Amino acid sequence: MRNETDNDTAENIEPNTGWGTEDFRGLTPEMFANVGVPNIVYVREVLAGDIESEIGEEMNLPADMRLFAVHAANGVRMAVLDNRDAAFAGARQYDLEPVSVH
Repeated sequence: MRNETDNDTAENIEPNTGWGTEDFRGLTPEMFANVGVPNIVYVREVLAGDIESEIGEEMNLPADMRLFAVHAANGVRMAVLDNRDAAFAGARQYDLEPVSVH
């Protein structure tokens, strides 16, 4: 039971607002890149020609074909699909939270 002499009254308790500016200043670039890993992925439109060296020439895709790359929060490419909805659905199938990047 509490009484009026307790020091943790509402006016003495700082609200928990999440990350503050000071919290971010101490992050290294590597730590910042890993915020959200492994739960968040981002989906980004790419052109087949821009990633030809990664997907291989044997796929014979037109260079101007729009594809949708799924990346981990730290930037590692996890998948490339030909359909945006499929990219989002695939991420959700693996309990990942996809976000769109323009």
